[in-house]
Amino acid sequence: SDVCSSDLVMADEPTGNLDSANGAGILELIRELHDEGTTIVVITHDLDVAAAMDRRIEVRDGRALSDTLA
Repeated sequence: SDVCSSDLVMADEPTGNLDSANGAGILELIRELHDEGTTIVVITHDLDVAAAMDRRIEVRDGRALSDTLA
């Protein structure tokens, strides 16, 4: 994808106000960017979005509680 040429993309609630079809499209774009070598940091409260990521770091009160690879 030529959409992004950055080495790092930070996405805060990237699907927060989207319907399910558009949210799925954003998640696909995130996967494509990652596959091309871009580091993606997704911050979300949506457990379904978190479950779609390869790695999840759960943070609460400023502390990492878990670090899980899919």
